[in-house]
Amino acid sequence: MLRFLTAGESHGPGLTAIVEGMVAGLPLTREYLDRQLTRRQGGYGRGGRMKIEQDQVQFLSGVRGGTTTGSPITLQITNRDWANWSEIMSAEPGAKLEQRVVTRPRPGHADLAGAIKYAHRDMRNVLERSSARETAARVAVGTLARRLLEELGVTIHGFVRRIGSVEAEVGSSLSAMEQENIQNSQLLCPDLKAEKQMMQGIDLAKEQGDSLGGVFEIHAYGLPVGLGSHAQWDRKLDSRLAGALMGIQAIKGVEIGLGFGAAEVLGSMVHDEINYTPEIGFYRATNRAGGIEGGITNGEPVVVRAAMKPIPTLYKPLRSVDLETKEQFEASVERSDVCAVPAACVVGEAVVAWELAIVFLEKFGGDSLQELKERVDLWNMQVRQV
Repeated sequence: MLRFLTAGESHGPGLTAIVEGMVAGLPLTREYLDRQLTRRQGGYGRGGRMKIEQDQVQFLSGVRGGTTTGSPITLQITNRDWANWSEIMSAEPGAKLEQRVVTRPRPGHADLAGAIKYAHRDMRNVLERSSARETAARVAVGTLARRLLEELGVTIHGFVRRIGSVEAEVGSSLSAMEQENIQNSQLLCPDLKAEKQMMQGIDLAKEQGDSLGGVFEIHAYGLPVGLGSHAQWDRKLDSRLAGALMGIQAIKGVEIGLGFGAAEVLGSMVHDEINYTPEIGFYRATNRAGGIEGGITNGEPVVVRAAMKPIPTLYKPLRSVDLETKEQFEASVERSDVCAVPAACVVGEAVVAWELAIVFLEKFGGDSLQELKERVDLWNMQVRQV
C-alpha cells in the first residue's frame, strides 16, 4: 500500500514527509525533486516568501546510491526563515509564546474555524499548519510518484487555463508547441497571447490591493486501461482525483473531462463513441469523459481541471472580528501572493501523480520496479489481444 504523511509548520524548522510502499529499484536523485520544488515557487504574481525560501529536499531514509530500497522514504525540506522564528516557534516550554500572537482571524483562512475547533486562543497554532507552505512537502512526495510513472511510460502535463476572466485557447490534446510554450511561460500557459492578458490582470489586481484566482488543467498520457474500479465509491479513480485536488489549499472545484459543461448539452454531445481496429484495438475519437468511465481508466488521456479561489490575504483588507475583544477591525496584511495559480498547478500535478501511482500499485503490485514493469507489460499485451 502506497501512503504518506506530512508534518511541519510554515515558520517551523522545516517540512517532513514519510512515504511508505514505494517499490525498490527506482532511480531517484535530489535534483529531480528539487526541480519540481523550484517550479512550485515560481510564477508571475508570487510574493515575498519565495525570495526567502529556495526549497531543496534531503533524503533521510529509503534511498541509497540514487535508488530506492523499498524501505520507508523520509524527505525533509528546511525552512530558511526558521532562524527568525526559532524562539517563537520553539517546541520547548521556554518558547516566547507571547510574541506574534494572532487573535484577529483573516477572512477566507482557517484561522477562526481552526481556533474554535481546537480551543486555541492564539490562532498561530492554526495558520502555521494550514498555510500553503505545506504543499512543498506534497510536491516532493508527488514527484516520487511522478518518477515511478515515468518508468511506466506515463507523462503528466499541467498548465494554467484561466486567470480571472482571461482563458487560454487550448486544444483537447496538448501539441508539442503548446508544451514548449508551457515550459517557457511564467504562468505555465500554452497560449502566449492569453498569457500577456493574464499578466496585465495580475498587475491591475496588485495595484488595487486585490488578488486573482483561476483554473489549471492536468493531462496524463500513457495510462493503461483498467486503473481504478467501479466496485466501490472510494475505489473510483475520478473520486480519488477529485478528493486529492480538493485537498490543495484554496481549491474550490474540480472537473474531469467535460465536467460541468456536460450538464449543459444533450447526451449525444457528451458520451464518447467506441471504435475498433485490429491494429489499435478499442479506442475513442473524442475524450469528453476525460479518460475515465465508471471510475476506471479507458485508455484515453486523463484530463482533470481545478478552480483556485483568489488568495484571501489582501493588501486591501477585509473586515473581521477579534477573537478576544470581539471588536471589529480590518484584517492585518501579511506578505502574500497576488496570484498563485501556476504554483497550485505544480501541486496539482504532484497530487494527480500520487493518485495514479497508487492505482498502478493496487492493480499490478510488486515490490521492485522490475517486477512492476513486467506485470504492466503483461497486462498491456493481454489488453491488445482482447
